[in-house]
Amino acid sequence: MLIKVLLLVVFFGIMLGIGFYCRKNATDVKGFVLGGRSVGPWLTAFAYGTSYFSAVIFVGYAGQFGWKFGISSTWVGLGNALLGSLLAWVVLGRRTRIMTQHLSSATMPDFFARRFGSESLKVAASIVIFIFLIPYTASLYNGLSRLFEMAFGIPYFWCVLAMSVLTAVYVIVGGYMATAINDFIQGLIMIVGIVAVIAAVLGKNGGFIGSLNGLAAITDERVSTAPGIFNSFFGPDPMGLLGVVILTSLGTWGLPQMVGKFYAIKSEGDIHKGTIISTLFATVVAGGCYFLGGFGRLFTDVVGVTEAGTPVGGYDAVIPAMLSGLPDLLIAVVIILVLSASMSTLSSLVLTSSSTVTLDLLKGHVIRKMEEKQQLLIMRGLVVVFIAISAAIAIVQVSSPVAFIAQAMGVSWGAMAGAFLAPFLYGLYWKRTSKTAIWINILFSCCFMTVDMLSNLGVLSLNLGLLQSPINAGAFCMLLGLVMVPALSLITPAPDKNTVENAFSCYEKKVLVRQTNALEDEQ
Repeated sequence: MLIKVLLLVVFFGIMLGIGFYCRKNATDVKGFVLGGRSVGPWLTAFAYGTSYFSAVIFVGYAGQFGWKFGISSTWVGLGNALLGSLLAWVVLGRRTRIMTQHLSSATMPDFFARRFGSESLKVAASIVIFIFLIPYTASLYNGLSRLFEMAFGIPYFWCVLAMSVLTAVYVIVGGYMATAINDFIQGLIMIVGIVAVIAAVLGKNGGFIGSLNGLAAITDERVSTAPGIFNSFFGPDPMGLLGVVILTSLGTWGLPQMVGKFYAIKSEGDIHKGTIISTLFATVVAGGCYFLGGFGRLFTDVVGVTEAGTPVGGYDAVIPAMLSGLPDLLIAVVIILVLSASMSTLSSLVLTSSSTVTLDLLKGHVIRKMEEKQQLLIMRGLVVVFIAISAAIAIVQVSSPVAFIAQAMGVSWGAMAGAFLAPFLYGLYWKRTSKTAIWINILFSCCFMTVDMLSNLGVLSLNLGLLQSPINAGAFCMLLGLVMVPALSLITPAPDKNTVENAFSCYEKKVLVRQTNALEDEQ
């Protein structure tokens, strides 16, 4: 217990110290929200990765999909690395950095307003972000607090409160730069922690080969009658697995807290370096989390199984059960690992929410004239508000029957990524993209995910088949948007030519060079 407490005290001290150290970088709006657009490749790549992977991944998704798909759930982590990190940086990184600076936009809603010439679109996008980031933020507390209860016996309420206060302090004081530096340190902890945990868990079951053999011997006729199905290449449900890969990988392309990392990177050369660093980080962390979760069924004697074939205490109890028998020092490392993952994602989410509501919803609409100092004050106040709301939801959620982390995250990711992925992607690349098509896409995704959520809660009696799952529903909205936005853009009024040409002029700047040869060469 002394080791655990000492590690926590050191960890919290470093986080708070960095927050106060970065006060000088958060004296204006540009510094508070984007770190002055001067963040290097290592900090940006780790900020991207730690915002991507949190307790939602480590405890919620790894536990649930590892139980359902077995070792094939590792494909989710590899998809996160290749599609959610590598391809996202290659396709979005450079163009996002250049166009957002050219348009002087600091948030995704502001990008939509300036790129498509629509203030109403900015307001709508900011409302979507405000509503759907909250369940995602609330879901972060759940996984973290389960591990704290296992290791310390501390009640859930106090775990939520401590995490909320500490995150609020360093975000409010240091802004984006404090978040980025803390993300780098937290990312290093995550890499070391996940490697150590995998080695320890597999070691308890006879090593890698012994664990695979043990997994191959497990059968569950409610899932599949094929022998060794949980040890197979694609698992018992390849289509369900594909839906998870799409949601958790392609979804990052449309999430404002993820795309926002490209706004702040320092230079074009740093984007290339950041691409490599981010991909390697995702391979280790995401691949490791889902690989670990794939062996969850080896611990049925610890977690217990219900008559329906689900773990006792829900899927969120699988990973804590796998870790419960580890040595104290390793459990302390795991706690710091999950704490790092959760606080880094939480800080990114609340910073995104507060800046979006302040700059895109309140400024110029609710408060007509807002000075820069007033903007900073309101953003810092909203950080507290968003953390408080999310914490309250998390405390209520843990005692309700709908307490799965993955479901809350699925609704949030599905709605936002479905609404924003296609508009943002085509906005960067295609001049013909129309704001009417974007409006329809945003409304459809938000309405569809809301109906799906109400159906799962029993408020609406609908049978959506495969789309009943928030995971599949979110993947469906994203893929449909990629088809719907260009199709609707071709049959709706074309965008204003001057607005479009101004936005795309940043990619084709004219420069004057000195000509040293004044005579034309003879043909």
